[in-house]
Amino acid sequence: MSLSTHVLDAASGRPAAGLPVRLENVDGTVLAERRTDDDGRVKDLPAPEIGIHRLTFETGDLSPFYPSVTIDFRVTDPAEHYHVPLLLSPYSYSTYRGS
Repeated sequence: MSLSTHVLDAASGRPAAGLPVRLENVDGTVLAERRTDDDGRVKDLPAPEIGIHRLTFETGDLSPFYPSVTIDFRVTDPAEHYHVPLLLSPYSYSTYRGS
């Protein structure tokens, strides 16, 4: 199993570089803290076990409304790759299971 994320700043049309990202278990145990690279990606997150996990993005520098965005997701198959992207605008965001 592997895990990655990608953050795009929809207002500027550019990757969100340098954005703090935290990976936690659903119980709040921090598994990793990283920053997005110049392409808005975090590729080296540790592979979480089966269960529910949380990615928190500190978005306050990009959004006047959302100081952070938290995405809970479920790992069901440890053999699969999980990609959890975030598309951020000043007053909205969206996510999906990527590939």
